[in-house]
Amino acid sequence: MGIGVGIFLLVVGAILAFAVEFKVSGIDLQTVGYICMVIGVIALVLSLVLQLRRRKTVHTSVVERHDDRTPPPVV
Repeated sequence: MGIGVGIFLLVVGAILAFAVEFKVSGIDLQTVGYICMVIGVIALVLSLVLQLRRRKTVHTSVVERHDDRTPPPVV
């Protein structure tokens, strides 16, 4: 999910920074786009780092069997 959010923020930020020419009083949409792009890159890098850390974890389980039957008599 983190990778998707990062890519989404990158795309929205790029659209706001480079494609929108709409003016809003008090808000610079180009700056908002750049901020979204930076946050998207950070989210993307963090999610990739966390996924790589998860892959390195190895779980081992040990199963010990104890046979309680008595052995056959030796002749």
